[in-house]
Amino acid sequence: MAEQDRRTALVSLASVGLVLAGCAKHDADGGDRGDGDEGEVTANEDLMREHGVLRRILIAYREVAPKLVANASAVDAAALASATTLFQAFGERYHEQILEQQHIFPIVRKAGGEAAELLDTLLAQHQRGREITTYILDKTKSGRVGTGDAEPLARTLTAFARMYEPHAAREDTIVFPAFKKAAGAKGYEELGDQFEDIERRTFGGDGFNVATGKIGDIERRLGVGDLGSFTAPSIR
Repeated sequence: MAEQDRRTALVSLASVGLVLAGCAKHDADGGDRGDGDEGEVTANEDLMREHGVLRRILIAYREVAPKLVANASAVDAAALASATTLFQAFGERYHEQILEQQHIFPIVRKAGGEAAELLDTLLAQHQRGREITTYILDKTKSGRVGTGDAEPLARTLTAFARMYEPHAAREDTIVFPAFKKAAGAKGYEELGDQFEDIERRTFGGDGFNVATGKIGDIERRLGVGDLGSFTAPSIR
């Protein structure tokens, strides 16, 4: 089983690297994590930044859903597919399978307590998310969304966002703090270094910077890149 898990991790790393490594950009004066004025980024801070990228994809999903129902042909299906491919590579294969399932969850489960009680649900949601990702990619692979697929796809995008937002929030506020406590100061620091090594090998540099660059372009193509458009209206 351990050998199988090791092979799974290696395959996942290779898959992620093929998707994103070509987009990595190296800045000689501070493009990588921990360089320049940014300072060192701890393991949990990095995990939560990664959740930030995934949340931006979820926002795009929610915003696109009603547009699909209103006029599917007006939605850039290729951009939606790019968002889903990014979620699959950066979120599922790297963040979930490699970091959480291979390293974080076993430590949390061994420690027990409230965080450990959440793990079975979190794992089930990881699996459901992968099923949804496969579905979205299937419905967008032609570069357009068929009229008959628009409403089911819109419902699925909304349901995925609804599932993953509380999922990530529980990890940020319960699971990751429990992981830090259970790992101990030395173990936590060592795992942070290990996560950084995995990230650099996978993406050829700072994976977070690669992912944020990609999501910015995707948001623009989907028409959801203007932060001001999300400002709540005045109370009347």
